[in-house]
This record gives sequence, C-alpha cells and structure tokens, in this order.
Amino acid sequence: MKILLDFLPILLFFGAYKLYGIYVGTAVLMAATVVQMGVTYALERKLQTLQKATLALVLVFGTLTLVLQDERFIKWKPTVLYAAMAIALAVTVWAFKKNFLKMVLGSQLELPDAVWMRLNWAWVSYCLFMSVINGYVAYAFSTDAWVDFKLWGYVFPLAFIVGQGLYVSRYLKSDSEVVEVQSKERGR
Repeated sequence: MKILLDFLPILLFFGAYKLYGIYVGTAVLMAATVVQMGVTYALERKLQTLQKATLALVLVFGTLTLVLQDERFIKWKPTVLYAAMAIALAVTVWAFKKNFLKMVLGSQLELPDAVWMRLNWAWVSYCLFMSVINGYVAYAFSTDAWVDFKLWGYVFPLAFIVGQGLYVSRYLKSDSEVVEVQSKERGR
C-alpha cells in the first residue's frame, strides 16, 4: 500500500498530463501530493524531512508553473530536490561529522559505521546522478519526453533501492543471532 501511495502523485500527474496538458497535470500533482502527505501523516503521525521538502518544492514550483504559465519550473523541481539532497548528505558528513542516514535509520538497522558511510556516499552519488539526468532531460528534450522520462525513469530509484537492499542484507543479523546477542547481554 505504501509503495502505491508513493507513486500515486506521479501516476496521476502522468494521466492528467496526457489527457489535459502540463498545467492541469501540475495542478493534479500538487493536489495529489497534498493528499499523499495528509494520508501519510494520518497513518504515521509524522512526516519525514524528505517528505516535507518534497511537498514544499512541489507546491512552490507547481505554483510558479501555474501562475507564470511556464512549464520549466515543474520540470526543474526534481533537479533541485535531488541536488539539495546530495548537498545535505555530503555537508552533514563533511561539516558536522554526522551520517544523516544513520541518524534517521540507525534505530531500524544495525550496521557497521563503514557500511553507513558507504550508503551515505551511494546516496550522494545517486542523488547527483538523478539531478543531472533530470536536468539534462528537462533542458534538452520536449515536455512530452520529460513526462515520459518521469514515469519510466522510476526504474532508476527502484534499481537503486533493490541494489541497496541487497548490499545491506549482507550485514543484517538473523533472528537467531539477535537472540544470541541478547542472551549474552542478559548474562553479563
């Protein structure tokens, strides 16, 4: 259900764009993202930082697109989002000596620090790649091609997440290992 909720705004945008054009598609994307975040908040009682940033950027760039009747704004929103994510992840490590991924996911995954660091740099690289490729498609191709890229380009995040899951799975402890560690800790 969560994956459907995550992809629903882009699917609705794609459908509205194909039927009515970029401006209706943008309005539908804005409304669907607000609904998506509302449902997410109702289910989880919070929004993650990335969800808040996504909502803000969709609303700001969507509003600029509609008010100025200039499709470039909505086309460049993913480039700005991915670049901001890459910069935030890199600055957090370089300037603050913190690993943002570990801070956010460390309570859910127990991984060695070196693995967290490799994951962080993988995310920086992935976000830079997505920022550059979206910027290239938005600049060099038609709006039709960009919209098709937005839909079919979801292969990139899916491949990245699957690859990341396969990488992380090597470092996860099995249930029996967790029980063994807990038993040893109680015996101390």
